[in-house]
Amino acid sequence: MNTLQLSIVHRLPHCYRWLTGFAGSKVEPIPQNGPKAENCLIGLKLLSDNSDSAWPTMHNLSLALRDIEVDSSVVECEGGPCLFVNRQDELAATCRLKNFGVAIAESFSNTNPF
Repeated sequence: MNTLQLSIVHRLPHCYRWLTGFAGSKVEPIPQNGPKAENCLIGLKLLSDNSDSAWPTMHNLSLALRDIEVDSSVVECEGGPCLFVNRQDELAATCRLKNFGVAIAESFSNTNPF
């Protein structure tokens, strides 16, 4: 596995935590007005593929992160496979994925007054 080219992921808009009793297999969003937990997770979801091949692709992304000792889990969320990493590992994870040819879609706001 040298590259994961043509994979495009985006960061899910919420922070997540493991559902009580289901660590590593089910997540739930952390309420925006709730306290920010130290064990906050961020989720990455494929934009480029919603077919059955999305699961193996996400597992390959997880393997790429394992090579640099970043813990991750692929679980179903928002109707498809999502890759979850600890928030403190987000920068290392996205850097590693970019090095493997994965595009990271980023949201932006148009603040141009013109």
